[in-house]
Amino acid sequence: MRGGPGQLLAGRYRLTDRPEPLRARAVDEQNGESVLLRALELPALLTAGQGLDDPLPAQADRLVRRVAAAGAAAPTWHPRLLRGVGAFAEGELLWTVEERPAGCSLAELLAAGPVPPYRAAELAADLAGALRALHGAGLAHGNVTAESVLVCEDGAAMLGGLLSGVAEEALAEDLGGPGGRRRYDVRATLVGPVAERWPLDGGPAGDCWALGALLQRMVTGRSPFPEGGVPELVTAVRDGRREPSVVCGPLAPLAERLLQPDPSLRPSAEDVRRELAALLAGAPEPVDEERAAREAVAREVALKPAAPLVPQRPRRRPARAAGTERTADDRARPPRIPPALLGPLLVGGVFVLLALALAAVVLFAG
Repeated sequence: MRGGPGQLLAGRYRLTDRPEPLRARAVDEQNGESVLLRALELPALLTAGQGLDDPLPAQADRLVRRVAAAGAAAPTWHPRLLRGVGAFAEGELLWTVEERPAGCSLAELLAAGPVPPYRAAELAADLAGALRALHGAGLAHGNVTAESVLVCEDGAAMLGGLLSGVAEEALAEDLGGPGGRRRYDVRATLVGPVAERWPLDGGPAGDCWALGALLQRMVTGRSPFPEGGVPELVTAVRDGRREPSVVCGPLAPLAERLLQPDPSLRPSAEDVRRELAALLAGAPEPVDEERAAREAVAREVALKPAAPLVPQRPRRRPARAAGTERTADDRARPPRIPPALLGPLLVGGVFVLLALALAAVVLFAG
């Protein structure tokens, strides 16, 4: 989309920065809240002949009402759910609006590399709590992806993307019908090869499957299924061809059950939340990596012997040839016996010799 900071959309949302493709941050001028706008390109048949001030065509209006209904039905009380504000169509774009506290998306976080298993467990526990609230309200999410998760400044995870997911599914159904090849093709174009969006089944069980795929992605930094293209991905999901969950370490048993093809074998969102809470209760204390490095260096220094473990033989000095002068090193080297001790040692030696001579006389005379 074109535009930049200051542009007003729907007479209400003022952009605060230069928009990315099909995404923009804005301020809701009705209440001052920060929001995230996600756009979905509408085909020409939905907007044919529409001017900026013309009434919405019937199909576009139906999409807006369907998205708004999903937002109205979603619980707004849960602290781990991002609130969907609404939707509107403008030009050839359908916009969904969602609250956006300070933080970054999980996708941005994972771009720097995978997260440790226990940190992934913390994030997944937050998401499981949000899904439990949605499922309890009779709703499925259908868009549990790294792009839909906000990691707040305090480290908590919030699940968003509900309205944008509803908009994509509604458009795919409008253009392709309730099922069949046409709907698959439209959905593949809208969704792309993202493993979490292609469970074998929908509803709450499909959300839990997607959470399992996202959990493994968090720990390993990659999808458990090949994502070279939609046909390859869908075939791999159908055949159960994926990277083993053992790569998830302590989260492996849970990830394995979440990715079961049979939905009846998967844990519910509440089961996942409880299991992760129990895992985190027994988690090891966080390690200060810098302190650990310092302690390792200190141990290495303490264990290093002050002298060689194997005694070394003294080296023999080469004899000085007769008639050669002493070198400067020889002159500088201190004598083996200090000069002050030479006199006492000579006197002592004389007395010892006299004593030995006297003893010999006595022995022979006797």
